[in-house]
Amino acid sequence: MPGEKTTRTLDVEGMTCMHCAMTVEKALKGVNGVIDAEVDLTHKKATVTYDPAKAQEQQFRDAVARAGYRVV
Repeated sequence: MPGEKTTRTLDVEGMTCMHCAMTVEKALKGVNGVIDAEVDLTHKKATVTYDPAKAQEQQFRDAVARAGYRVV
């Protein structure tokens, strides 16, 4: 269905500062189909809102890995 949105929360390992969080957020927002991404450094979580017809969780994992972090 066009315009469908799904939200997924990911646990991200390796973030230690705001720069890390911004790097992960930018990487996730760069994935085609991602509508929004917010990173919570304190809880080491990233919340991604996306169109499931365009993006899948593995793409988020890959983007985070390319940025130097890991989804656990």
